[in-house]
Amino acid sequence: MANKKKILFVGAEAMPFAATGGLGDVMGSLPAAIAAADKSVDVRVVMPLYGQVSDAWRAQMKEEAVFTVSLSWRNQYCGVYSLVKDGVTYYFIDNEYYFKRATLYGCFDDGERYAFFCKAVMDMMPHVDFYPDVLHAHDWQSAMSVVYLGTLYRRAPGYAEMRSVFTIHNIEYQGKYDFGILDDVFGMSFEYYSLMNYGGCINLMKAAVQTADIVSTVSPRYAEEILTPEYSHGLYHCLLQNSYKLQGILNGIDYVYYNPATDPVIAQKFSVTSIKDKYANKTALQESLGLPVDENIPMMAIISRLAAHKGLDLISEMAYNLMETQDAQLVILGKGEARYESFFRELQQRFPDKVRALIEYDRDLSKRIYAACDIFLMPSKSEPCGLSQMIASRYGAIPVTRETGGLYDSIKGYWEKDKQIMGNGFTFANYSSAELLDRTEAALALYARPRKRRALIEKIMNTDFSWNGSAQKYLAMYATLD
Repeated sequence: MANKKKILFVGAEAMPFAATGGLGDVMGSLPAAIAAADKSVDVRVVMPLYGQVSDAWRAQMKEEAVFTVSLSWRNQYCGVYSLVKDGVTYYFIDNEYYFKRATLYGCFDDGERYAFFCKAVMDMMPHVDFYPDVLHAHDWQSAMSVVYLGTLYRRAPGYAEMRSVFTIHNIEYQGKYDFGILDDVFGMSFEYYSLMNYGGCINLMKAAVQTADIVSTVSPRYAEEILTPEYSHGLYHCLLQNSYKLQGILNGIDYVYYNPATDPVIAQKFSVTSIKDKYANKTALQESLGLPVDENIPMMAIISRLAAHKGLDLISEMAYNLMETQDAQLVILGKGEARYESFFRELQQRFPDKVRALIEYDRDLSKRIYAACDIFLMPSKSEPCGLSQMIASRYGAIPVTRETGGLYDSIKGYWEKDKQIMGNGFTFANYSSAELLDRTEAALALYARPRKRRALIEKIMNTDFSWNGSAQKYLAMYATLD
């Protein structure tokens, strides 16, 4: 064990313990993929012990340590619990004052909560006797672990040789705070003003980018896009100065959890060799939603947070035209901005035999929709990686996507060469509802050609979106830090 390379993932969420989105998927599956890809690597993960972590998981945990975390004037209790899953040791930072909340994020004191978390991560290392070779932090909530390592802990015994990676999953959320709390909340003196400052306020993501040895993003295209003012959400100059650190590795999906051949929540299991069985999932969903039951009607789906940057303004511009002119069904699953929730409810009222708006978030239901639908719409304005297009492909749904971020890297436009199918979906370049409508109509036209449809579905389902290739790229990235 002593000569194993040691990696510690630091993140605010991880499946299946507590998660709200893509970050949780990555934190729950990438570490296990790395551990499986190279047995000489000791992979561990640390996250908060939220109130949402179930009693079933807590029953499997063992107490590792209890100590006090000092942060500015505060001295707070900290417990560390652990369990092993899929060859990975997971640590959970316990403090009910900070983490027993109704939601994971969105609290008035998130800055203080995650400052405590990051400081606790640094302080736990001697208590659990684990000093990683690489500390790999994810998004702004974990940014201060990189910053603390590069400043307050840089010369401390056990920390001096540690290297750091900071991964940006979504640059829109950066952790911005007023300088009045620099010392009070983050425990940083004004000696570090220039490091923490960006645009006149504390910017945790900026500080982590500047401090980390490597900065990564979740797709190669997104790594290029965030070096432009259009996509950088104000961090353009900082990223340009640190562009030599930047690289992009496309995320994957968990092929065990997302597997139509074994999925226990879908109506009919199926695989690439039994595509005809997929359609039983469509008729089951039609029946449960009160739509006309007919496996030959093409079903389109949107599974998304209902937010503008997900391309929902494009969908709202073209949806009435599409549903009036096409013999097709549309199922929407998601919650978000009130204007889009209202729009999809109104669309259902206008087309009661064609549209269902499910304004909720239900992970099992999402898999039933992936398994049922024929065409999956994902016209994002920006998409760092995106997992939905990969999950849809895994379940045999034809993606219609905009060429941005990870969508560009994972889905290539359909065309034919010498009667051979090229690409694995329908794509469009400009942020245009006319282009989205055109490509959606093209997907529906191909649906009406059963032989071509089946050939494309086979190609889509055979596209490898597992973590295997990405895990090797992360290992190669870590090796550059030796």
